[in-house]
Amino acid sequence: MHLTSAKNPFLQNVRRAITSGRTTEDGRIVIEGPHLVQEMQRSSWRLEQIITTPNGRERHAQLLAKTPAEIVEIPARAFESLSGTETSQEIMALVSPPRHTWKDCLSGPGVVVILDGIQDPGNAGTIARSAEAFGAASLILLEGCAQVPNGKFLRATAGSIFRLPYLEYQKRPALMAQLRAANRTLYALTAKAATSLNQADLRPPSAIVVGSEAHGVSPELLACATALRIPTAQVESLNAGVACSIVLFEAARQREKL
Repeated sequence: MHLTSAKNPFLQNVRRAITSGRTTEDGRIVIEGPHLVQEMQRSSWRLEQIITTPNGRERHAQLLAKTPAEIVEIPARAFESLSGTETSQEIMALVSPPRHTWKDCLSGPGVVVILDGIQDPGNAGTIARSAEAFGAASLILLEGCAQVPNGKFLRATAGSIFRLPYLEYQKRPALMAQLRAANRTLYALTAKAATSLNQADLRPPSAIVVGSEAHGVSPELLACATALRIPTAQVESLNAGVACSIVLFEAARQREKL
């Protein structure tokens, strides 16, 4: 398919999705750049359309030759008006993720990672990447968190979100009910906890909730959790992405001893 006008309704729909960090009107996610397209193809996500330019078609000929998806070719100027990155690589794709369930997210052997009020997409994406790297079971994004379709979130995950079961927009009471049914112990990261990370046994089925740096874990979840702190020297608190990554590494280290 060849489109010539940036005002085409299809392209306007894509532009709105990129600008807002949400899905397109028909529920698809826009991913940008050859790396994310390649990573997505290693997953169960469905690649539906690729948008590129005449030059992009040549630059990414090897990648495009591997996909049966429809290719939409547009002028370079029109592509620049869509792109959510400063330096365009002239390729983006419209994809549909699988519909994960609570069973998908709670049945794995690793720790369930819960984001509570983390709105920064870079932080949230970093946690998703660490979650895959250290064998987490899944990622749960509660109401008010950064959203998966956000371009900065997708880039920060470096493709990990394509292979990690996740749920978005979840409410806290529903989360607690599901964790209890799955018999998972909930831990909450907080700087003033009595229990240190090196005292926690993360080998049994468990979940870890990390809150925003401004507000921390919500009182509702903190009341149901065992609070954990990461011992630090002279630094009161850590970036949420760093802190969660440390806990995930420790959980993976403990499991390897089984």
